[in-house]
Amino acid sequence: MRTDSSPGTLPAREHLPAADAGTPVLDVVIPVYNEEKDLQPCVRRLHEHLTRTFPYAFRITVADNASTDTTPMVAARLAAELPEVTNFRLEQKGRGRALRTVWSASEAPILAYMDVDLSTDLNALLPLVAPLISGHSDLAIGSRLARTSRVVRGPKRELISRAYNLILRGSLQARFSDAQCGFKAIRRDVAQVLLPLVEDTGWFFDTEMLVLAERAGLRIHEVPVDWVDDPDSTVHIVKTATDDLKGVWRVGKALATGSLPLDRLTRPFGDDPRDRELTNVPTGLARQLVGFCVVGGLSTLFYLLLYSVFRQFSGSQIANALALLVSAVANTAANRRLTFGVRGRGDAVRHQAQGLVVFGIGLALTSGSLAALNAAGDHPAHSTELAVLIAANLAATVLRFLLFRAWVFPDRDESGTGSAVGASHPLSSPTYRTSTTPPHGTTAPYGTTAPYAPLPQRPVPYQQPYPTAAQVRAGEAADGSWRDATARLQPVRPHDTDPGDPR
Repeated sequence: MRTDSSPGTLPAREHLPAADAGTPVLDVVIPVYNEEKDLQPCVRRLHEHLTRTFPYAFRITVADNASTDTTPMVAARLAAELPEVTNFRLEQKGRGRALRTVWSASEAPILAYMDVDLSTDLNALLPLVAPLISGHSDLAIGSRLARTSRVVRGPKRELISRAYNLILRGSLQARFSDAQCGFKAIRRDVAQVLLPLVEDTGWFFDTEMLVLAERAGLRIHEVPVDWVDDPDSTVHIVKTATDDLKGVWRVGKALATGSLPLDRLTRPFGDDPRDRELTNVPTGLARQLVGFCVVGGLSTLFYLLLYSVFRQFSGSQIANALALLVSAVANTAANRRLTFGVRGRGDAVRHQAQGLVVFGIGLALTSGSLAALNAAGDHPAHSTELAVLIAANLAATVLRFLLFRAWVFPDRDESGTGSAVGASHPLSSPTYRTSTTPPHGTTAPYGTTAPYAPLPQRPVPYQQPYPTAAQVRAGEAADGSWRDATARLQPVRPHDTDPGDPR
């Protein structure tokens, strides 16, 4: 979806490079509310799994959502005992609020989260984050509805989950299979731009994030998971379902009105440096073709209806011209909004004027066809006229789409030069936003480019304290600027071994 203004686009994805530095590669957030019973075994099990299997430095962050039991004390004790564990306290409830706050403050290039019950088999964690580390994908989600997933849960939750995902597919045109699985990861450079667009602070946070990312053209990787339902879950199904439906309506309305600047999330055409020099690369051709065909089909029916009405009191040429004129104005407006995603009133008059030129071409084709038909015989049947007009309109439709795409609604960059949005990239070598704090008295606006600092191998212990909730606004780092720690990673051999591994 294009909008009338955009602050910029994301750089091409890069594999993260590795060397010694003080920042974990992966930050796994566990949002909790009154989980004093399950928190300690969950964190210890996750810590043991990452220590044994994950080849890079990591951190586990317990995000406490205003718990009223002893959860904060359990989290503090775990943070004191395990160097890779830290805890963060929020005074307001909401899983989305917890994830937004902690992810916004974290400097790890890969951000993930999972539910405290560890219903998802942890063997899926490395496959979840690997596509993000390699630069292949922007987000990754665990899917319980994939064909090779193995899931154990009751029929009630199974029905609710599948019905919810069907609603998302039907209303928001979502193509991902499972929005609610508590097992997701995102690249930090994507989170910087995406999180400020996500409004929900509760359970709908996941869905909204995925829908916006998918609509913006970001790549979402799905991992089939083994999942066992937690019978002691404290989630209120009815309230959660109601809030989710309200969220679906809100997001659907925002997408329909074009109020979300999703083009700031666009990627270059390719990640190879040679691809970044390409210009005028077509974008969204398949979606535009589908939209144009739907609008064209409806416009044709509208045109034929108008022609039949006007033909009752005028000749064929006048009826054809009037029907084409009215349907052309409606067709241009519909294609402008629905097919090519142009919102707002800017350039609307110019687009209609160009649409009328395209209408003139269609008029010439159809009028010429009628003239040829009348020359071939006197008083042709009405059904014959309609058949000839349908054939002429089909030919005019192909030409109309090409003219709309190349002339009336071309993809434009911010300078208005006509280049495809996100198709070319000005960087000849991989450079990114700076990851260092600007010197005192200076500012470093979002979008400043500088090479990334290298990131660590896992044996380097590190614990990054978080600022307090009062110091961090949702979707923004504590110093008011975005900082990105994405860097290159190279696979390294774990320095510990599994006692159960015969090797």
